[in-house]
Amino acid sequence: MNSRTRKTCDVLVIGGGPAGIAAAISAAETGASVLLVDDNPHPGGQIWRAGVESSGAHTRQAGGWMSRLCNSRAAFLPSTVVVAMLGRNSVLAENMDGALEIEYRSVVLATGARELLLPFPGWTLPNVFAAGGLQALVKSGLSVRGQRIVLAGTGPLLLAVAAFLQRQKATVVGIFEQSNLARLARFSTHVVARPAILWEALRYKMELMAAPYHCGWWPISAEGGDRVRAISVTNGRVKRTIACDMSACSFNLVPNTELPSIFGCRITGGTLETNEWQQTSVEGIFSAGETTGIAGVDAALIEGRIAGYCAAGKREQAVRLLPKRRKLQRWGLAVERAFALRPELRNLPQADTIVCRCEDVPWSALRCVHDARQAKLYTRCGMGPCQGRICGTALRFLSGPQTDCWSSDLVRPPVFPVRTSTLIANYDAQNQEEPS
Repeated sequence: MNSRTRKTCDVLVIGGGPAGIAAAISAAETGASVLLVDDNPHPGGQIWRAGVESSGAHTRQAGGWMSRLCNSRAAFLPSTVVVAMLGRNSVLAENMDGALEIEYRSVVLATGARELLLPFPGWTLPNVFAAGGLQALVKSGLSVRGQRIVLAGTGPLLLAVAAFLQRQKATVVGIFEQSNLARLARFSTHVVARPAILWEALRYKMELMAAPYHCGWWPISAEGGDRVRAISVTNGRVKRTIACDMSACSFNLVPNTELPSIFGCRITGGTLETNEWQQTSVEGIFSAGETTGIAGVDAALIEGRIAGYCAAGKREQAVRLLPKRRKLQRWGLAVERAFALRPELRNLPQADTIVCRCEDVPWSALRCVHDARQAKLYTRCGMGPCQGRICGTALRFLSGPQTDCWSSDLVRPPVFPVRTSTLIANYDAQNQEEPS
């Protein structure tokens, strides 16, 4: 008979990025028993990924928090994925050792965000990457030495990835930011008010002196046969085609709300709702970081600390952090306004452009469907391995600003792929618990 291991804690923190680390440390400071779980072998998330080549300030910040985590009473459970709820205060998880049941009094969801990818002709060609995805591959050993790379899309991530790739001896032949110069000029006033961000921006500018940076341009197609050979971009008036060996595109970040959806938390516009104490619409469930909105690592750390204290029942220790959180949330709103996607991007896909890569569903099959359920029934869109994580967020944008029909309300457990043995162990455990 298969079996599952049982663990208990006062506060369960799901997600080992900056927000989750801060939440775990803060909860542990109160004397609560804390279990931090993450699907990676090491804490840090994408931004503090082990071996990251980053600025000195970021390295010091990450090192300081990692040291605090190691010296705290919080236990870390690596390479562990939470896949379903078992009851009001327990979840089913899985790691290399098998199935786990984790019981808790309260939980902090710090599941982070992922890149928004928008489909355009040729985006499925080999060597067309997500910007952060290419960065992760290079950190894992992919060589880009001597490769000509075009970056396109929007947001500060483009600059960070471009500088990183250049340090890896790639040739950045162009950076194309869809936001116009007027927006970026207004945003610069917020940057000047934050010395650390200003210094980082100046460092990127110095590093990328040889890389042309264009405002108000966006990608419209990728050309090539066996792989991408060129990227075409436009500013709405003229079109340019740039030869390249690789392309990295990113259109901002979107919160990972699949697990919060399983917990029954209210999600609006693709973002998890929380109150001033970082509590979700469900009692005993808190959230922090990019799940609640994209505002940067400093905001994630503050939100994590507030969520950790409140999850441990110590609101009085969170009160002093509220003013700083408000300030950092204003920064997040400034970033959101500066890099808001232009409506022209809704016209990127052509009739034969693949939108759902898992099931090879073209745009022509999706233009007339009204919501995620209909898309699944008619086309199988969203039913592949990614379970709509890529195409669902793209369709939410493509369907228009007044539409929220591509939300995660159709998420079903298990949230992530899981071994059959884990499901069997859960079934056996449930049968054992039932009275004879």
